[in-house]
Amino acid sequence: MLRITLEQWRMFRAVVEFGGFNQASQSIFKSQSSIHNAVSKIEESLGVKLFVIQGRKTVLTEAGTLILRRANFLLDEAAKVEAVGHTLGQGTESRLRIAIDEIFPQTLLFKVLENVSIEYPLLQIELIETVLNGSTELLENTKVDIAISATPLSNGLSESLCHIDFVGVASPDHPLHKIDTELTLEDLKSHRQIVVRDSAVGTKKDEGWLEANQRWTVSHIKTSIDMICKGLGFAWLPASSIESHLKTQQLVPLRLGQNSKRSGQLYLVFKDADRLGPAAQYFLTELRTQCLSLKATH
Repeated sequence: MLRITLEQWRMFRAVVEFGGFNQASQSIFKSQSSIHNAVSKIEESLGVKLFVIQGRKTVLTEAGTLILRRANFLLDEAAKVEAVGHTLGQGTESRLRIAIDEIFPQTLLFKVLENVSIEYPLLQIELIETVLNGSTELLENTKVDIAISATPLSNGLSESLCHIDFVGVASPDHPLHKIDTELTLEDLKSHRQIVVRDSAVGTKKDEGWLEANQRWTVSHIKTSIDMICKGLGFAWLPASSIESHLKTQQLVPLRLGQNSKRSGQLYLVFKDADRLGPAAQYFLTELRTQCLSLKATH
């Protein structure tokens, strides 16, 4: 039988979070005596001292710091249990928010969304297209429920979903195609590279940049494709995004030998599968099924 209640643990954490008993009392609308009693109960039950007073500050002891880490875990898990129960009580969710990296093949995405819509016709789907760290950042900030991202989640579930092939391309009339031998890194550096900007607000990264002397940065892959078709530069682009352009020779692969193609990993990331409703679970199932065809080619 547990001798300490969740409410007592919450009051203990509030003292730490707000910097003292008085501040905690005002912030969580509990009397100071109730908070003092809760902390005293924990100290008495565990046989440890949680706080010491230093001047006007209430400071955690070494034991209090260790207990706080455990209490945080306990309270966070309790919140998850409540959230799962709330999800189950609501039944089918009315909205599904998805962040997806722009390099994911659109034909597969549209097929998944179509199947989900057939099964859940009243479901509102909010799709946010991102680049590089953007999807993961949105998930970490709870702006979306599910993310398809080029970077795994630091605190959650990251499942390898598929690999995406990239092809180094330029327009047929680009000067790089006039070079008779296989292109070197130095050849590429002498020409303008089109790079797609990381859509994350916080941690950003450059992916695939060769430190070319000329660099144009854009926000979307489609803009990059349009620029390259007009002969304004070169880039590595997702093969699935330029399939028609390659067939019509609006874009031509660069003569790079074994380095003409690259591969990027995409992850399926979410924080807690148990908190996802039936429509989200169905989306995950359909997504995995459609991605099997991609995995079979690698």
